[in-house]
Amino acid sequence: MSALRRHSPGPLTGVLSGVLLAALVLLATVAVLPRPAYAAGSGLDTVAEALRKSPVYVDPRVKDKLPDADRDALAKKIRDADKPVFVAVLPETAEFPKARLMQDLRTKVGVTGVYAVDLGAAGFNAGADRQVLPGVKNLRNAVRDSHSRDDVKGIVTDFANQAIAQARGTAPSSWGDDASGGSGGSTAGLITAGVLVVGGAGGGYALYRRSKKRREERERAELAQLRVVVDEDITAFGEALEHLDFNPSEPGATDDMRADYTTALDAYDLAKTKMDEARVPADVRAVTDALERGRFALATLAARRTGAPLPEHRKPCFFDPRHGPSTVDVQWAPPGGAPRPVPACAADATRLADGQEPMSRTVQTADGQQPYWNAGPAYSPWAGGYYGSGVLPALVAGTLLGSLISAPSAYADSPSFFGGTEGGTDSGANFNPADFSGGWGDGGGFDGGGFDGGGDDW
Repeated sequence: MSALRRHSPGPLTGVLSGVLLAALVLLATVAVLPRPAYAAGSGLDTVAEALRKSPVYVDPRVKDKLPDADRDALAKKIRDADKPVFVAVLPETAEFPKARLMQDLRTKVGVTGVYAVDLGAAGFNAGADRQVLPGVKNLRNAVRDSHSRDDVKGIVTDFANQAIAQARGTAPSSWGDDASGGSGGSTAGLITAGVLVVGGAGGGYALYRRSKKRREERERAELAQLRVVVDEDITAFGEALEHLDFNPSEPGATDDMRADYTTALDAYDLAKTKMDEARVPADVRAVTDALERGRFALATLAARRTGAPLPEHRKPCFFDPRHGPSTVDVQWAPPGGAPRPVPACAADATRLADGQEPMSRTVQTADGQQPYWNAGPAYSPWAGGYYGSGVLPALVAGTLLGSLISAPSAYADSPSFFGGTEGGTDSGANFNPADFSGGWGDGGGFDGGGFDGGGDDW
């Protein structure tokens, strides 16, 4: 009896046997199925489903514009570059109404990235989530000008090559190893699906590990980028402490003054400690929060020493937090954006009143020095520590940082505060249409946000 028990199938073995049997039945079935015709797939849903699996899709009705070998080579190049660049070659038909094609395609694919579409006689257009490729219009126009209209292969290949060199983010985890972007199926593909029934759990875990590894690599790169800026902030605050010329035992020093001084010193030490301990970009928020409290303590101490009224605890100067607490709200607008009140130090308020530009904090980006609000998602936790979640979105509305914050789905799987939606991230249909400007005949009405595309230039 004991031997029988040892050799009898247990519950897990029974389950695995059942799965294997189901897979074998599926394999036996698909082996005799006819290969689906190329025309079986049509419509934008088919295009979106294909692009979730591979970076390039060519409608079978226009496959002569980008033959299979060229399609597969382009898909491999994009996949090898690990960039969220999507290319579709489609016929101009009623299935693909150009007025909303770019926005609808972005919605149905549901992944932040760069989208390029050749639509037969309607021409070539491209769009991109602003945090992935803010200059997509310039790139699209340059590619258009460099090729004749009938050179579809040259247009999409040239655009993709330049887009993968400039795009931010990584390829979506949904892309597999098959570079094919045709709409037709095959028995081999169905057999592969049958095998995946058995190995689905292992494949899912592999995708999870890949996504986790990519996120960790991104966070390491963003933290290294932030460390340069935060170290400058800490150094500037330390220099302010050195130049303070305050001795707690000096004549006239009060307990309140000494408390302010101690608060500032503690904030300095805490900022250094928190930066040393930072492991992900979100950790930087605690550093800048400490620096904000330390600078206010210094401002309070200065008022006590001179007999001036104690300052109101206001947010730091919007243009550069190193300027210290703001003294007044001023009207300011980013290029092309709506005016809004922002906190400013006295010096920047005077500059604006005189018609001059404020002394804004710029940081190094791939596009050169940029104000921090146009430098990408890495600076979200840095700014969040200074201004807080209740204030920052209104301050940066209409900027790159503002477009990232406005996306409700941007932080669903990100530990970063205001981490933003990086390229290749699933967002589904839950994105602000104003963040994805790009369509034939959309009148340019989407240019205020993060998805930047063709306007009415299709």
